[in-house]
Amino acid sequence: MRSRRVVAVVLTVASVLTGTVTTADAAAVRPVASWAMNEFGGSRTMIDSSGHGLRGTIGREVDAGVWVNGATAYRFERLEPDTPPAHPQHLVTVPDSALLDPGTRDYAITLRLRTTHKFGNIIQKGQATVSGGNFKMQIPNGIVQCLFRGSAGELLVSTPGRLNDGRWHTVRCERTGSGVSLAVDGVTVARRSGRTGRISNAWPVTIGGKPGCDQIEVGCDYYAGDLDWVQITAS
Repeated sequence: MRSRRVVAVVLTVASVLTGTVTTADAAAVRPVASWAMNEFGGSRTMIDSSGHGLRGTIGREVDAGVWVNGATAYRFERLEPDTPPAHPQHLVTVPDSALLDPGTRDYAITLRLRTTHKFGNIIQKGQATVSGGNFKMQIPNGIVQCLFRGSAGELLVSTPGRLNDGRWHTVRCERTGSGVSLAVDGVTVARRSGRTGRISNAWPVTIGGKPGCDQIEVGCDYYAGDLDWVQITAS
């Protein structure tokens, strides 16, 4: 099982070699962080296999080691959206690191998800109003969206169809100097041209929702579903 997971985590590089993604989508292929999410149940540490030591803390409300549809995954249970109180233990949190900031590099987040729900932020660094910009992947109404906001502007792309069908999907969100693109299961499904500029903030990477929220003035946008693995790559 572990061998299969290693292959999955380096899907980005393998796709480039086999020609299943376009040249633009293949720009950011150097691993920054690789989170296989195959820890045993009860583990509270998410291991980074990239060699950069970017480990995460698994909140007590996140179930690790869940076997679902052929994969070992993290499960994020459904919470009532934007209803107090906040649930910080619903998150996986990776401390801030300059390595995790897109800066002006080509930068991509690739992950494998499975859900039947239709709400929540899957992964992000920073939030809409913070200085230094932010990026995030979210799934409103089952539509996966990819957003990058930087010093030169903001770009958002969305999948043309819903992905909350209960099946595993690999989704890749990429920012380059010329735009932002979104690929599902190896096929580019959305692209928007433009510049976002530098993105660099002092916030952690969070998986499963927002860290800076109270469910009163700022909703936490908690994700519900399963995640098999997450990889961040950059040029």
